[in-house]
Parts: sequence; structure tokens; C-alpha cells
Amino acid sequence: MEDDVGGAVVELDDMKKRLKDMEDEAVALREMQAKVEKEMDPAAGAETKANKEEVDSRSVFVGNVDYSCTPEEVQQHFQACGTVNRVTIRTNKFGQPKGYAYVEFVEPEAVQEALLLNESELHGRQLKVSAKRTNIPGMKPYRARRPNPYMGFRGRTPFMPAPYFFPPYGYGKVPRARVPMRYSPYF
Repeated sequence: MEDDVGGAVVELDDMKKRLKDMEDEAVALREMQAKVEKEMDPAAGAETKANKEEVDSRSVFVGNVDYSCTPEEVQQHFQACGTVNRVTIRTNKFGQPKGYAYVEFVEPEAVQEALLLNESELHGRQLKVSAKRTNIPGMKPYRARRPNPYMGFRGRTPFMPAPYFFPPYGYGKVPRARVPMRYSPYF
């Protein structure tokens, strides 16, 4: 009996020790997460609104980019305009290219040179080059909601059922008239 109590105490101490280790590990993980969030946070880091506008003033939008095109090929195409800092080819959630890219230059003057490459060809496709615009969050144009037919929306016109259609010359199955069946002793 005393042996069972002594074993339970040792086991309890082991569990307390493991719990303490897990709590210490959780604290360390929270500190690491806070550090990463602080580095990634655009408001706290170097990515402020003014900095974004400055980066956008040095960037161009490139549309109609071939899906097999790599960032290195886009960089080589725009290398004559100035020093390319970064090329971003946008992809969907499956990793497939969307067909457009952003090219960021080191000098703002290179944007004017890049705009001259509008309608130039890369991989046999005519590129659409325009200056990158700065997004303003929350400034979407207003779109009126369409009525949902399942929510009981009634239009301005009264409901008119479509005319009944009979297939010509007996092709297909001819629909029978639906007559409510009543209980009959004959059926």
C-alpha cells in the first residue's frame, strides 16, 4: 500500500516537471512569435504608408505576361530601363501565374523608361506596361447588391409562368398533365 502511494508521488512530480517544461516552452514560443510579428508588422516596421507610396512610385505594372515567363526573363526585358530591384509575378492559391507582374526599380526615373516598353513583346505576347497605382484601403467603388431569388425578392413585374412547351412531332417524352390523385376504390 505504501509502495503505491510512493509511486503516485513520484509520478505526480514527473507530471509537474513536464508541465513546467511545457509552460516554459510556450512562453519562449510566445516571445518568438511577438518578435516575428514586430518584424513583419508594416505599421511598426519600415513599411509605412509613405514608404509604400515611394516604392509604388518606383514600380510599374506589367500585364499580359506569359504564364511560362520567369522573373529573371522579365528582369532582363526591363534591364535597359534601369536597375531592377525586384520582380513579382502574382500567382493564385494553387501557385499558377495570374498573367501579370510588378517590376520595382531602384531609381524613380526608370519608370518613365519602362513606360516606353508598353506593347513590346515578351514570349510572343504584347505586354501592357503602366505605372503602378497605390491602393487606398477601403476605397472600393460601391456596387449595389443583386437580389437573391431565394430570399423572397419580388420584382416590379408580376409573376408570369413560361408558356408550356410541347416537343414537336412527338420527339422526347410528352409530359402528362398532373392531376391530384384522390383515394379511389378503383385503384
